[in-house]
Amino acid sequence: MPEVTRYRYLGTTGVKVSPLCFGTMSFGGVADEATSAAMFRRCREVGINFFDCANVYEDGRSEEILGRLIRDCRDEVVVTSKVYFPTADDPNARGASRYHIVRAVEASLRRLGTDYIDLYFVHRFDEKTALEETLCALDDLVRQGKVLYLGASNFAAWQVMKALGISRREGLASFHVIQPMYNLVKRQAEVELLPMARSERLGVTPYSPLGGGLLTGKYGVDKRPETGRLTSNKMYQTRYGDRQNYEVAERFAAFARERGFDPVPLAVAWVASHPAVTAPIIGARNVEQLEGSLAALDVAMTPELREEIGALSPTPPPATDRSEERTEHTYGQR
Repeated sequence: MPEVTRYRYLGTTGVKVSPLCFGTMSFGGVADEATSAAMFRRCREVGINFFDCANVYEDGRSEEILGRLIRDCRDEVVVTSKVYFPTADDPNARGASRYHIVRAVEASLRRLGTDYIDLYFVHRFDEKTALEETLCALDDLVRQGKVLYLGASNFAAWQVMKALGISRREGLASFHVIQPMYNLVKRQAEVELLPMARSERLGVTPYSPLGGGLLTGKYGVDKRPETGRLTSNKMYQTRYGDRQNYEVAERFAAFARERGFDPVPLAVAWVASHPAVTAPIIGARNVEQLEGSLAALDVAMTPELREEIGALSPTPPPATDRSEERTEHTYGQR
């Protein structure tokens, strides 16, 4: 029976969160309200206190359902939401401008039925808005008590560091958490984001530990299930469409079978075992599917097992692209 036995600090916030975060993107979509409630209850039963959401999930319905579910335990859970992507056809109903942020946070608070959001992410870096404007607007939300902590999702490392530098220079509330994509076939975060997070003591809540379902054992080079995001969703097909990803998925599924593991908890546990990671974000369509990811709590991920799994996919080159520095064929080490 999986159960949270140890909570982790979220960066330097002093807040303790469960080692898995439940992503509520399915709420109000593939999971109706009753199914959403059943998954929420199951998460709470095993000790999960960390729930991720965004204003664009199912046009706000995910926030509405999550808001109703946290009503009786608001002081016991850590809830996130996000701002950036379009919420209407209006040309200004998007981005990370002050204009959009102040409207978006009020709408999220209404849908969530709460007067504060524990962790508020900028969902994507906004190239069209001065970063100072974004950070000043977010600082105002923190000072007003509408948001407790700030995070950056889908940012590059240089974008996070630029934001941290501005915040420190101007005395503004700063990012405490990053939310990158990270799994066995998408390892770019290992190059700069995760080392940066360790250096700056940022919390890390990576999403898509199963690669959109690719690492569940249902996919291979010539193997596809009848339904799934990778068979019906153009965004996920584009993200994971390279043949190499399916080859890795095939090798990983075979490895899991040979070692007596279910691929789902093994993939989640591999992401969770990176020393920079605070809590991977898991998701599900129903309770049965959820159980597979919750079982990651029971996987004993040793350094040796992590290394073996990592060897199943290409290790990304270092940020300098000087791959020889990982070998003895270099000028030497300090």
